[in-house]
Amino acid sequence: MLVSLLSYNGYTQNPKVYITDRVGENYAYVNVTKTYERVAEKGYKSIDLFQKLGNAFYTDLNMAKAAKWYGELFAMTTDLDPIYYNQYAKSLCAIGEDEKADYIMEKLKQKSNTISNK
Repeated sequence: MLVSLLSYNGYTQNPKVYITDRVGENYAYVNVTKTYERVAEKGYKSIDLFQKLGNAFYTDLNMAKAAKWYGELFAMTTDLDPIYYNQYAKSLCAIGEDEKADYIMEKLKQKSNTISNK
């Protein structure tokens, strides 16, 4: 079941709770974001996991946690779509880390210039 949760690639407006299976007469509900967060805090690392966590907390406007998970994402790779640079920078600004946000946006500009010069 854990593998199926980690491989879930769909995005919805409310990525937090999904009906997973019937248990007796009731449905079992899984808070996917909390499950992903527990998995990450136990040491599992993947680009996909950190993208999903960052996006979930960014969407919920929990910028401290969004910055934390985007930070983990950027520690693994910087070969990311521009949206991740933008959302990471915005979440950093929201928690008062303006210098780090400026650094991330500068990296995005450098990446954009490299791509446009090819």
